[in-house]
Amino acid sequence: MFIEIVSPEKTIFTGDVSSVYLPGSEGFFQILDNHAPIVSTLKKGTIELSGEFDTELSQNLSLQGTSKASLDIESGVVEMKNNKLIILVD
Repeated sequence: MFIEIVSPEKTIFTGDVSSVYLPGSEGFFQILDNHAPIVSTLKKGTIELSGEFDTELSQNLSLQGTSKASLDIESGVVEMKNNKLIILVD
């Protein structure tokens, strides 16, 4: 699925991932390819991404090898629609 992570200051990451684990305001949840449409708020925590990451293109993420990455956030909103995931974070 295509993902875009955006903060008020900049675009943090855009690319393809296989799964995303998110700190939802009602609890953690995971989004996989072709997930049903969803809009949710996020709380302080860590977004965990799985996929193939290029070091140069993923410089705003904390990489754990080439297949896992993470990003600490204060809060945010996520929308999944048509296999495109948009995450707005603070």
